Amino acid sequence: MNKAILIGNLTRDPESRQTASGISVCTFTLALNRRFVDKQTGQREADFINIVTWRQTAELCARYLTKGRKVAVVGSIQSRSYDAQDGTKRYVTEVVADEVEFIGTNSGSSDRSDSVPPPSEPSGFGAGKASGFDVADDDELPF
Repeated sequence: MNKAILIGNLTRDPESRQTASGISVCTFTLALNRRFVDKQTGQREADFINIVTWRQTAELCARYLTKGRKVAVVGSIQSRSYDAQDGTKRYVTEVVADEVEFIGTNSGSSDRSDSVPPPSEPSGFGAGKASGFDVADDDELPF
């Protein structure tokens, strides 16, 4: 089984491109805080994981994600190698995302004009409602 579930913050704005056949690809890096604090420095260390998205997911990530944004990623870990310009062989390990969920608000400093506005509250939300659910009287319950 090869499944990775990650929650972290983007370290920079995503990079988007298309393959020669027109398929969208978007890459970004997530910073993931480790659970423990380094005893010598007192700082919490982080891991930086490269993420690759394809097709519609890539288009959405490129359009709406920015540096600092918190996301959840579900995907699989893949390794690949390539020959660098200097003739050395390079190895890359990355997560190919099957699902990307945007979490929280956009905490990045860049202000993108095509960003999604925050959702407005549904009509009728407020009086007689609790967290978007109707408040029911105990006599109305079927059990």
